Amino acid sequence: MLLGNKAFNLARLAAEGFQVPPAFVLPTTMCARWITDGPPPLDEFRGLVTAALSRLESVSRVRFGDTHTPLLVSVRSGAPASMPGMLDTVLNVGLTSSTMAGLIEMTGNPHLAWDCYLRLIESYAGAVRSIEARVFRDTAAKKLKALGTTTLRDLDTLALRGMVSDYLDVYADAAGEPFPQDPFAQLLAAIDAVFRSWNSARARSYRRINRLEGLPGTAVAVQRMVFGNAGPRSGAGVGFTRDPATGDRRLYLDFAFDAQGEDVVSGRCPVAGTNDIERLLPDVARALEHLAERLEQVFRDAQDFEFTVEEGVLWLLQTRDAKRSNWAGLRIAIDLAREELITREEALRRVTDLDLAHLARRSLAGANGTPIASGVAAGIGVVAGAVVFSVEAAREEARLGRRVILVRDDIATDDIDGIMSAEGVLTARGGRTSHAAVVAREFGKVAIVGCPALAFSADGKSCVIGGRRLSSGDIITLDGDSGHVYVGAMSVVETRPEAELLLIETWKKATTIQPA
Repeated sequence: MLLGNKAFNLARLAAEGFQVPPAFVLPTTMCARWITDGPPPLDEFRGLVTAALSRLESVSRVRFGDTHTPLLVSVRSGAPASMPGMLDTVLNVGLTSSTMAGLIEMTGNPHLAWDCYLRLIESYAGAVRSIEARVFRDTAAKKLKALGTTTLRDLDTLALRGMVSDYLDVYADAAGEPFPQDPFAQLLAAIDAVFRSWNSARARSYRRINRLEGLPGTAVAVQRMVFGNAGPRSGAGVGFTRDPATGDRRLYLDFAFDAQGEDVVSGRCPVAGTNDIERLLPDVARALEHLAERLEQVFRDAQDFEFTVEEGVLWLLQTRDAKRSNWAGLRIAIDLAREELITREEALRRVTDLDLAHLARRSLAGANGTPIASGVAAGIGVVAGAVVFSVEAAREEARLGRRVILVRDDIATDDIDGIMSAEGVLTARGGRTSHAAVVAREFGKVAIVGCPALAFSADGKSCVIGGRRLSSGDIITLDGDSGHVYVGAMSVVETRPEAELLLIETWKKATTIQPA
């Protein structure tokens, strides 16, 4: 409870010999007091973390705030129960105008250093000062257009340095003061932001929906940065040791080359799959397969893990029991028992909360014509509903008893109330392992993400899908098995996992279940 789920699992991973960046943790017991009383004065904070930071510096062989060999850290949450994407994270903390030269000297990669600074300014502005990312993205879009490109990844080091200067100006205008150049001030503010995110609207909604009452708050992990944005042999990813939608025993992952972890979990970055890693980084692909097997042996359950590849070296950033559909939950419990990773008694305990009497999977019945578009299936099943474009509209229509599909450019965990109100989600961007997709799948919502044929009108009141203009209230069908999108309500059939249900009943008759 004191360390939180994330930090506890990281400590266990380190003890088991997994390659984990070193970290120190501020416990959950500090959270409520910190939120109530506010952060301590900067000098007092330095004293609070000096000993822990010194140990982190010693292990990492770099120093926080040093102008020659600077230590950069991530500041991450760690609630007692997993809350994917509901709490804040700030990466690259400790990077300033004075430590920049040291990072360039230490890594020999000025593009990496300026990219990290750009990322820090935007994420710090959002988490600490509640400055909308839009103001930075508007600035970036204008600069990119002038340079004749569309993505920050295409910028050379000189252009990236100029973009950092623009971002610093945007921050100063929005915040009313310059971006902080004291690494300890950055660290204190980032920790404060993560603690305070415990009471954010999305976090409160998630705890209400999941009945997570009585938790003391979140821990905060301060962890040495590893850099997935170090070049073509680097990247960041999220993996599931088994398919969280179907329960199939196969590695299920998204990976973004030359990227940091927030690119993947936010759903805003194009992602690659297992095949691309196997082709371009075969050693990493083999290491990931071995990693997935080891994680299940240690934790005795399907895992959802985040990782970074830095210059071909695989680092594990976190693991947790995977959120999964009810269909997958039944399948995984049975398979783990068959593989003797858990007992039959434990498998029966794990399916206790599943509504087995109503567990069914909807699929298209017969021929249904030609889909108007396709995207990446992030769940299973089929659902039809009226198109809506906002969380507010989804909530209102659901209150009136209407089935709706939330259609967005991308989806974020801030949209959790909309996800819960809708029957399905369709997005133009994002990956199947983004935090929002994880949440949608956990609650049995059909989700199709990364649909390139989806575009929106300037006023946000209509969209075009595969050349068909659709307005709010028009009916579409999402096929979460294939990723296809259809106009109108398609006919469906329901199937039940009869063999698995029969096996569970057989095990129940032969087993006495003891309380967990």
